[in-house]
Amino acid sequence: MTNDKSSVFLVAGNRLLREALAKLLARKGFNVCGASAWIADSDSAVAASGAEILVLDSVTARLSDCSFISTMVSQVPNLKVVLIDMDNNREIFLECVRAGAVGYILKDASAAEVVSGVQSAAQGQAVCPPELCMHLFRAFSRQWTAMPSARFRIEFGLTRRQQQIVPMIAQGLTNKEIASNLNLSEQTVKNHVHGIMRRVGADDRLQVIDVTRLSGEFQ
Repeated sequence: MTNDKSSVFLVAGNRLLREALAKLLARKGFNVCGASAWIADSDSAVAASGAEILVLDSVTARLSDCSFISTMVSQVPNLKVVLIDMDNNREIFLECVRAGAVGYILKDASAAEVVSGVQSAAQGQAVCPPELCMHLFRAFSRQWTAMPSARFRIEFGLTRRQQQIVPMIAQGLTNKEIASNLNLSEQTVKNHVHGIMRRVGADDRLQVIDVTRLSGEFQ
């Protein structure tokens, strides 16, 4: 049981899962400060809640293309994001880690293992399935010794979708044009662009281009 009543916000598409997990975490000493399905303005609700830990299900991670994770980590720097009900998939796992998740719990985990994972995150520990840890080490080693553009992506933590959007920004495409190219909504592209600006420390789209060019990316 936690000692300091760490606050948790749950975002999960399944209502039964949300309610059951909320009750379980509360019994284990957590302060469940919010629970909802993922919607477009969920980031505002999470940020306003003062949560220290954000628990997301696989549906949320998939629907938001991991951008919700990177958005929340940018808005609330000390927030710890833990994913539950996840597939044992190397690419999905690495994408979530790049976006800022500190916990990744597989869908066959027991209720006790989910609670243990959230407790570990509350204590500042990463939660990683043993079978996926090796992929994390290998990915970091490969990318750090690769071309400068890979180091750029690691340094700024851009998601795969954000990496696709940066060169389109450099080409001068509007959000509407980018949305058409990637088959996304214009609002989703706008959210990604804002996330990119936060990640690279830019105030506008021109600065995004300057930073990426200085890094050797997309020249």
